[in-house]
Amino acid sequence: MIIDQRLVIEAPTEKVWAFTMSLPDIARCVPGFEQIDQVDDTTYTGTVKARVGPVAVRLSGKLSVAERDADAMQAKMNVEAADRKIRGSVNAKVVMQLAPEGDGKTAMAVHTDAAIFGKLGEFGQAVVRRKVSQVMDEFAANVSRELTAS
Repeated sequence: MIIDQRLVIEAPTEKVWAFTMSLPDIARCVPGFEQIDQVDDTTYTGTVKARVGPVAVRLSGKLSVAERDADAMQAKMNVEAADRKIRGSVNAKVVMQLAPEGDGKTAMAVHTDAAIFGKLGEFGQAVVRRKVSQVMDEFAANVSRELTAS
């Protein structure tokens, strides 16, 4: 499933880039975030809780930063996460691109190519897309709040 989103962050592009490249900082802005641990320079493990349709999920997994290009303001990440209780999992490749938006704001384009398996995959794309959209809107608001407070 391909999901493309465009968010506006209320902060200058360079500040947003620095913040998003600190995975522990950015994780705090993800709704449902529970924990993140750094494995090495490019790999993190963590857990996120969410409600998808009628089911509560607790996804635990790994995020690997495959590429960071500060000149292009682009990062590529791979995500593997699973909820053993409901026997569902997600594998995704994510590309994030930042660009100045004007008035000191930043446009964040997020392209996600995700494969959803098990119980999570049974909900259908419409339910998953709605949930992802809701999470990303809240994420953008949280990042904007973090960056304007600092």
